[in-house]
Amino acid sequence: MTCDSQYLQAVLHSDIPLTREMGMQVLDWHGQCLRLQLPLAPNVNHKSTMFGGSLYCGAVLAGWGWLHLRLRELGIDDGHIVIQEGQISYPLPVTGTAVARCPAPDEKAWERFLAMYQRRGRARLTLETVVSNEGSDEPAVKFSGQYVLHR
Repeated sequence: MTCDSQYLQAVLHSDIPLTREMGMQVLDWHGQCLRLQLPLAPNVNHKSTMFGGSLYCGAVLAGWGWLHLRLRELGIDDGHIVIQEGQISYPLPVTGTAVARCPAPDEKAWERFLAMYQRRGRARLTLETVVSNEGSDEPAVKFSGQYVLHR
């Protein structure tokens, strides 16, 4: 686990206590892609698959964590990140450990986001997260979230 991964996991577990109860772990932050992991046992539903609410939480937090780490790399620490809106679909069940992956957004969208935040103290960014069963790249969950950073 890298320093960034350890840092983000500590932030999540202290600022959002639910992440501890869910067993959420930060797998890695590499090449501007964040990966989180959720075990099945604390997130299981009545069908012995992962609860949709846990999957939603994992997807939202992958985007939130991505934005948190990316801003930290740039030394921007004067803002608050909130999820404003999210769209989710569940094409496949998660039958074991889930891995949530949030890659970097389009570079132009990122540059517009930063410029707007510097100018207005408030900016919105859409991030896409995919959650898969561990060991598979096939999307079990597709999430698109609009995050707002404000001073």
